[in-house]
Amino acid sequence: MKNFVSAVAFSTLVLAATPAFAATPTGGRVEAIVGYDHAKASGFKDNGVLYGVGAGYDFAVAPSVSLGVDAEVSDSTVKEDFGGFDVTAGRDIYAGARVSFPVSAAANLYLKAGYTNARIKAEDIGSDNLDGFRIGGGGQLAFSGKAYVGGEYRYSNYQDGFSRQQVALTVGTHF
Repeated sequence: MKNFVSAVAFSTLVLAATPAFAATPTGGRVEAIVGYDHAKASGFKDNGVLYGVGAGYDFAVAPSVSLGVDAEVSDSTVKEDFGGFDVTAGRDIYAGARVSFPVSAAANLYLKAGYTNARIKAEDIGSDNLDGFRIGGGGQLAFSGKAYVGGEYRYSNYQDGFSRQQVALTVGTHF
């Protein structure tokens, strides 16, 4: 009997978390972003704080899947002394797509990929814009009406061997 009750309880939990019982996220969204930024290139490596804003729009394509577009502008406090010059990993512009899967009425998980462009500045020398790609994944949890909090890991790889690994926290709203 104990095993039967345990099996019923486990099955209930699994079915309650099944995407078929959840609504897919749809419509527009805007969010504030803050997190950890680890930038790396040949001879350059530093950690800093990531901060910025993001926006997107999601379209339901099935009862448990939505596709969306993402855009983001962020900056970073990453700065390192490199051969007597301060090198900073500055602003980052991202545009891409994402696919979302609801796991409950208030939560979803997503994967994303797209184009990113970062600006690297060297004190008294100038700056350079580097093109690249970003992949990532994360989740969002609704907490009040259309407001949500989220977390995300993303990896960006740019020209000239520059890369970033970031962990971001988001606070946003759907509209």
